[in-house]
Amino acid sequence: MSLLDIFKRNKTKEPLKLDLSWMEADMHSHLIPGIDDGAQTLEESVTLIKELHAFGLKKLIITPHVMSEFYRNTPDIILSGLELLKEALEKEGVDIALEAAAEYYLDEIFYEKIENNEPLLTFGNNMVLVETGFLSKPHILIEAFFKLEMAGYQPVFAHPERYLYLHQDEQLLESLAERNISFQLNLLSLTGYYSKPVKKFAEKLIDQGLIKLVGTDCHNLRYVEALKLLTQEKYFHKLNTLNLINPTL
Repeated sequence: MSLLDIFKRNKTKEPLKLDLSWMEADMHSHLIPGIDDGAQTLEESVTLIKELHAFGLKKLIITPHVMSEFYRNTPDIILSGLELLKEALEKEGVDIALEAAAEYYLDEIFYEKIENNEPLLTFGNNMVLVETGFLSKPHILIEAFFKLEMAGYQPVFAHPERYLYLHQDEQLLESLAERNISFQLNLLSLTGYYSKPVKKFAEKLIDQGLIKLVGTDCHNLRYVEALKLLTQEKYFHKLNTLNLINPTL
């Protein structure tokens, strides 16, 4: 084999350009500057959004953390930040639709918000994005989702593939799957970005047809660069066989 043949073979293995246009909307990201562990400056936010737009996304639903101990964001803080971001993008001539909701951390404070009928930031058909800790199952998990449903919300379980307690509890997975809870997959889970066990569990959820939404969960440029590796993953291409909600948002 000649050096030219080797060069040609290696060239054909270069990653394809990432195309997320089939998603239309990304419903999980941290791009409002300076209010959580995502983008920290307005300039960084604009740069990240330009990158995501270049992947073919037409809409971003930005979901800052709401965590009682770390990120005490309110609807006013989030929506004010969204308006500043919209103004900056308009000046830059970036034509992409922006909305904001939140990623609520499931704890006793969040549970009280539901019980007290405090307004929650939603997206789509009254959907509420909820996350938990990664290691231990919250004792109020099922009850909190039930309370959300009774209050007229549609719970969305943020990145369930990342919860180690769920990896080890098939009965809990089945119980959640039987409820009106939409599972949201982080795209980067399919690259092994978080860990090999997370990737394996993400693939299992896809095989079982449990994933209803996908998101970038974009925080910074490292996420953007890692997203470009998705084209090499078989299960990324399997996502197109699922009946995802993203294009309807």
